Amino acid sequence: MAITVEIDKEWIVCRRGLTRREAVRWSDLKAVLIETTDQGPFQNDVFWVLVGETSRCVVPQEAEGSQQLLAKLQTLAGFDSNVVVEAMGTAENRTFICWRRPEGD
Repeated sequence: MAITVEIDKEWIVCRRGLTRREAVRWSDLKAVLIETTDQGPFQNDVFWVLVGETSRCVVPQEAEGSQQLLAKLQTLAGFDSNVVVEAMGTAENRTFICWRRPEGD
C-alpha cells in the first residue's frame, strides 16, 4: 500500500492507499512529535505525529513526501532539529517532542 504525505498552505494530509486519509490543518497544529519503535529496520519504525486541535495525523518516515514535510516543519518557530537527529539515532520505543505551539498562539 502506497503511503504519501501532501502539504499545502492550509493542510497536511497523509494518504494510505485510495481510501484511508488523515489530515491536520496548519492553523490547528499544536505539537509535532516523533515516535520511534524497536521494529526496524524491516518495518516502519519512525513516525511523525502531528497533533491538531481536533485531529491527528501519523506519517511514517518512509512515506512519499516526508522529506518535504520535514523541510516545512523546520520552518516552524522553535522547531528543534536536534531532537530529530536524536530520534533518528534511536532504536527503541520512545516519543520525542520536536515542537509545541506556544501558549496563547
